[in-house]
Amino acid sequence: MSVHLKLSRPNRIYRPSELLEGKIIVKTQSSISHYGIRLTIKGSVNLQVRGGSAGVVESFYGVIKPIPIVKRTVEVQSSRKIGSGTTEIPFSLNLRQDEDLERFYETFHRADISIQYLLTVDISRGYLHKSLSATTEFIIESDKGDLLQRPIPPEMVIFYITQDTQRHPLLPELKSGGFRVTGKICTQCSLSSPLNGELTVERSAVPIQSIDIQLFRVESILHGEKL
Repeated sequence: MSVHLKLSRPNRIYRPSELLEGKIIVKTQSSISHYGIRLTIKGSVNLQVRGGSAGVVESFYGVIKPIPIVKRTVEVQSSRKIGSGTTEIPFSLNLRQDEDLERFYETFHRADISIQYLLTVDISRGYLHKSLSATTEFIIESDKGDLLQRPIPPEMVIFYITQDTQRHPLLPELKSGGFRVTGKICTQCSLSSPLNGELTVERSAVPIQSIDIQLFRVESILHGEKL
């Protein structure tokens, strides 16, 4: 005997204004009675401690509890019997009920912070039998109407790189002859827009074979006045 959830979209991506649709699939060798089938939508922001980040966020971990975004339970089917074999029970749920009170954040899974949405089905079978349950994650993407309509004004930062700004060992030719690279880069932009900037090699004591640009993500946790 088993139960699992099958969402209507293979990629499991939904927007807050859309219906969360799918099927509850129950497989059993004989007919069973139940006292109701319920679906629970739960979304929360969680702080996680993983590996090397433990020393950075562990001081906050005991203070900051998961922040609930949404928690709602809906009865899909009242008490009745389910026949033997495979039974499919369709469902359709509104994700957002009150646009003024409920705010959905996009699903986010990173090293220290996660925003997760879960759908759980519970089939209650009374005190003498163990309830059946299954949980699956669905992905929330922002509605187009929630995105900024106006472009973010660019903030450009000017930088320079020379042999004196480097902390790693350099070739003797670079130490003696030196080099200088200048440029500017946009530090504020939309995630859906390109990252713009300029780079100028003003001089170099050795030939340059390639230039690589690396983008690093930094997560910050603001708690009170501490970062």
